[in-house]
This record gives sequence, structure tokens and C-alpha cells, in this order.
Amino acid sequence: MKIFLPFLLLVTFCTHLPADDWPQWMGPERDGVWREAGVVSAIPARGLPVKWRVPVKGGYSGPAVADGRVYLTDYDRPEGPLANAPNDRTELAGRERILCFDAATGTLLWKHDYACPYAISYASGPRCTPTVSDGKVYVLGAEGNLTCLDAATGRVVWSKDLEREYGAPVPIWGFCGHPLVDGERLICLVGGPGSVAVAFDKATGRELWRAVSASESGYCPPTMIESAGTRQLLIWDADNLNALEPATGRVLWSEPLKPMYGMSIMAPQVADTKQGRVLFASGIGRVGALFALAADAPGANVLWRGEPKSAVYCANSTPFIDGDTLYGCDCDTGFLTAVDLATGARLWETGAPTMGTRRGKHGTAFLVRHRPAGGASAAAGRTWLFSETGDLILASLTPTGYAELGRTHVVDPTNECFGRDVVWSHPAFAGRCVFARNDRELVCISLAE
Repeated sequence: MKIFLPFLLLVTFCTHLPADDWPQWMGPERDGVWREAGVVSAIPARGLPVKWRVPVKGGYSGPAVADGRVYLTDYDRPEGPLANAPNDRTELAGRERILCFDAATGTLLWKHDYACPYAISYASGPRCTPTVSDGKVYVLGAEGNLTCLDAATGRVVWSKDLEREYGAPVPIWGFCGHPLVDGERLICLVGGPGSVAVAFDKATGRELWRAVSASESGYCPPTMIESAGTRQLLIWDADNLNALEPATGRVLWSEPLKPMYGMSIMAPQVADTKQGRVLFASGIGRVGALFALAADAPGANVLWRGEPKSAVYCANSTPFIDGDTLYGCDCDTGFLTAVDLATGARLWETGAPTMGTRRGKHGTAFLVRHRPAGGASAAAGRTWLFSETGDLILASLTPTGYAELGRTHVVDPTNECFGRDVVWSHPAFAGRCVFARNDRELVCISLAE
């Protein structure tokens, strides 16, 4: 019996490790880091165990997982063809739905839906991942319907029609800025004169402040950073990268950064480097820059701007900075690319985790770093990638190259872009599982050791 005692203790310890939640886009800290221990360090050749699959409708929005429940939005389109013409709006009749499932079984617990005619490009469904906070779930639909619901029952607490109430024109690719909870505030990308960003009282929906005018609102989610000893709210519209005072909306600084087609999408990334605290943002049209953040007062200065064959120009997927290296998916080449942060020089690129053997623009993989607290897992320091082909990949990303450690197919690519079948939805990692969706199903796969 003594021989097996350590093993039994290990099993007992792993069984009672605390499970993590994924209550909003890109995780608890909104930084694309999964901090849960007790997770597999390799993907076996036979694949990973599927806990459940449930049918859903169309959408690009990712799932959120909190308190044993999974929240997802979709679009129930009873009829009408879906034509993905990049510059044309598709008019459809249908209903946006907010769904709540039991995370352990996939059982549908409640549903809230409402009529929502679409007139947007790539109109399969909503874009924004639900945000769960303090017993409420906040959802922003593709046409600007902002809804706060009781997370347990689905009862509507308050709602806003951003187009009607703010004169916010619906962007051609729909409302995409995942709502951000900051204390008692819910901060949203809205649009309209003087209201690119709006803060609401998260309990009542009452407006607290509005700020910024721009030619278009863009698509970048509100992002909170800290620099110069000051919390700063980043709002990247179609023209400028702005830093606001979170409590008031007052503009602290603004720098020009204008991508093509108003497509400011990725969340700006901040890191501490040998050059000091820096910020990176980029978008379509080979527009991107690394900024030095001032140490003594809020402010930013350009260190370098990207050139045609330097930097990485991100769209669907937000990149990350690890040490002195930037990793992201380039919308021009379609490749996952590593970039030297000090100079912008490209170190390597590969299409293996994005398009596979295919070629084209906007090749996409969603990147999630595994950083369990205390480095307790053999998989610590590795990256999970969810490819547009519907594969879940475990890989090692270093300045010297990309090393794939295993992959398994999770869902089929059910949408289309530039003639390729794709799935463009950010997965959730919670409870030692991955939750991923396409336009037909939501799946839960165990990643427990």
C-alpha cells in the first residue's frame, strides 16, 4: 500500500484543484491567459474526450463560462441565403438569441431572444462574447442591442438600442466591441457624435459618461491598461488610438493610427521591455506601431511603425507579447508570425496553425497562453491555438520557431471567407475544458489530466 500512497495523494490533489472560469472575451483578466492547473501537457493521437455537443445557430461570438454555466449568443435565421460579400450588407430577417447552458452537461437552462433584422456584411450572427459579472450577463448584438440579464434566470434587467438612442450607425461588419466591466461601470464601443465610447452604470443602464468622436467607431474592444501609475482606458477608433480616464471619459492622450476600412480590431497589447513599458497595435492595410508609454505621466510616443515586410498586421485575432517577442496572425499573409519587438523585424512565419495547406488573407488562429499559477503544470509556457479549420492545437512558440505538440479536430468550419471554409470564434477555457462553437454546434471537450 505504501507504494501507491503518493499516487493516491496526487489523484486526490488533482481532483480537488480549483477550477477556473472564463467570464468574458479572452478570459478573466481579458489577456488571453489560462491560469488553470491540472491540464493535459499533450494532445494524444486518439484525441480528447468530448463531454457534450449541443446544437446552436450562427454567430462569430465566443462562449463565456462562469459559475457552472455557459453563455452564448447566436442568430436564428429561418430563411434567406447568407452571402459573405466583404463590402456589401446582407439583409436578413431573424432573431438574436442569448443562451445559457449547464457547463457540466450542456443542458439548456434558459433562452432570451428578440426580433433583429440584419443589414450587415458577414451576417451569420453576433460578434461579441457575453460578459458575466456579479450575477449579471451583458450582451451586445450585431445591430447594437445592448442587454443586461440576470445570469441565473435570463430575466432582462435593462436594455439599450445603441443605434436609436445614440444615433450610432451600424458598422458594416456589425457591433464588435466586447463590453468591458470596470468596477460599477459597463464600458461599450457605441458610435455617433461624441459617443464612440460610453460608460453605463452596470446595475441600471444609466449613462455615466460619453466620449470621443471619429469618422467611424471601429471594432476594437475597450481595453484597460496601467501606465505611469495611472489606469487608462484604451479606445481605438477608425482614426486614433485614445487613452481615457476610466471614471470620467476625459481624453488623456491620443495618437493617430488609421487602418484601412475603419478596421481597428485587435486589443492593443502592453508589455514591460528593455525599452520600458510599450504598447503595440496594428490592423489591415499594414498599419501598425509600437509606442513607448511615458513613465511620469500618461502619454505615448512612436518607437517604430511597421513597413510592408516587418511587424505583424492583426485583424480577427489579438496577438500577444512574450518577453521581447510579439506573436500574432497577419491579415495580409494569413500566417502566424513572430516579430522582434525592439525592431519590428519578422523572425519566422507559418500557416500551419491558421489555414493549414491553404493560402489566403486573414488566416486566423486564436491564441491562448497557458500560465497556471505557480507553474504547476508540465504544459506551463505553452500556447493553445484554435485554428480557422476547427482544430485545437497545443504548441510551443519561441523566438526561434513554432513547434506543434499535438492537435485534434473540434468543430467543422461552417462559415466562409474568400472561398475558404472557416470558423472564426474565440473559444473559452474553463473547468479544465475547452468550449468552442461554429454555426451549428457548441462543444465541450475535457482537457483535464
